[in-house]
Formats: sequence, C-alpha cells, structure tokens
Amino acid sequence: MRASTFRRLLNLWPPFLINAIRVQSLSDDYSEARVVLRLRPWNRNYVKSQFGGNLFAMVDPFWMLLAMHQLGGDYYVWDKAGAIDFVAPGYEDVYTHFRLEPTVVDELRAAAAGGGKVLRWFETEVTTASGKVIAIVRKQLYVRLKPRMRGPLDHDR
Repeated sequence: MRASTFRRLLNLWPPFLINAIRVQSLSDDYSEARVVLRLRPWNRNYVKSQFGGNLFAMVDPFWMLLAMHQLGGDYYVWDKAGAIDFVAPGYEDVYTHFRLEPTVVDELRAAAAGGGKVLRWFETEVTTASGKVIAIVRKQLYVRLKPRMRGPLDHDR
C-alpha cells in the first residue's frame, strides 16, 4: 500500500481520529513518520494536560509499522514491550518524529538471519513545538524470519 494512502487510513482510524492524533507525514519508503497529538477538551486529563494514554498511543504503532514495511514480508515484526516516562505536563499540542535508519534495518536483518528471534528497543521523545520534552517512550520490537525463509534446522528455535 502506498504510504500516502496508509497515512490517510491511520488518520481515520478511530483511536487516532477520536483522540486528535494525526500522522502529519509518512515517507514513501516507510522510513520516517511525523505525528501530532492536538490538545482538545475531550483528551485532557484532570489537570488539563495531555492524557498519558494518548501520549503513549501516538507513539505505539509506529516503530512496528516502519520496521514491517522496511523489512518486508519475510519477517514477523511485533511489539513486545513498551514503557513511558512522563517528563513534564503537556499543556499544548505535542509532536514526535520517527526515523528508522537503514543501518538499523540492516542490523535487524543480520541479527535475524539465523532464524532466531531478535529483540530491539527504540526510543522516541514527545515534545512541544518549541522542543520541550514532555515524555520519552520506549518500544521493544520482536523480529524473526518467517518459517518458510529459515533453514531446515531453524524451524524449532
């Protein structure tokens, strides 16, 4: 699927649409994405700052999606774990940027070449327009070659 079509679909996805999360850009090769979480009356917490669940949601799928598209259909790519560190309250719109470097994709391919599972952490800062860090989100991906791509002795690992 073309990245521009996928971006539009993500922006219509109910968890993003309802919570004012928008994918601002998604590169044609799925190596980079920019996301914004608009502060709205319906997505504020009790103290009128960004709701923590939305801060995590705006980051949640992107490392997995970028890796899936970069690695291609020969690999399983799943989210394994996630954590968020709330650094400061977000009293305005917040932004995040993802860039999956080609060297990281090469490292994932090399690590998965033997057929075993690969676990790798990715870290993303959520910031205001001026660059103030609001949260740091860590996501761990699971990557593994699909059975049809593994050698005959690698199926049981």
